[in-house]
Amino acid sequence: MRIVVIGGTGLIGSRVVSLLTEHGHEAVPATPSSGVNTVTGEGVKEVLQGADVVVDVSNSPSFADDDVLAFFRAATTNLTEAAKGAGVGHFVALSVIGSDRLPDSGYLRAKVVQEELIKASGLPYSIVRATQFFEFVGAIADGGTEGNVVKLPDAGIQPIAAAEVSGAVAKAAAGSPLNGMTEIGGPEVFTMAGWVREALTFRNDPREVTVDPEARYFGEKPGPKGLLPDEGAQLGQIKFADWLPANPPRK
Repeated sequence: MRIVVIGGTGLIGSRVVSLLTEHGHEAVPATPSSGVNTVTGEGVKEVLQGADVVVDVSNSPSFADDDVLAFFRAATTNLTEAAKGAGVGHFVALSVIGSDRLPDSGYLRAKVVQEELIKASGLPYSIVRATQFFEFVGAIADGGTEGNVVKLPDAGIQPIAAAEVSGAVAKAAAGSPLNGMTEIGGPEVFTMAGWVREALTFRNDPREVTVDPEARYFGEKPGPKGLLPDEGAQLGQIKFADWLPANPPRK
């Protein structure tokens, strides 16, 4: 199949392209640098000509509430309209577990809008909802840092390796449309503070990690279960302690 991967050079997208190519598909990465801008619509109709599947793993360059909403609304509208015009038979998107449970987060509200636009488009679709990636543990620590202290909400989290998310997205793209959602999470449940503390300890980072009742995650207080997958979710195999040694902090 010819599969166009929007955001196909990023953390998830590059792996999706590689996996699909390895399995004999024509996987086409599409990004603004390659002349495809889903927000303005530039190059979208052209790249989707002859495509069997479109995969959207792109993300907003800004996480400010208004910016991220505008990004996903424009990008998804342009993509779905172009996909219908090109006769694309399957729209696959990566989303976030807990999006519809955490309305105080502007980012997660925007992901819900993305999902709803896909559902309303009339296209056959599959939405893969994932938990947070191992790769972003450092960014979460940095976002909660004040001085030498990392302040995090009292929240459960079931993080997953990006490689396993990519595998789930590639599998969805190569398969039949679900016309629904599937969830994927990591094999272990942590507290957010416990997860971050494990990473910082392994990396000899001296910052102290604490639970702060007022701390937020993407503007939200997730609570013990807000970020966890539902029962029946597909679970990855890679454990965080096994992932850490091979993955130095992201610069």
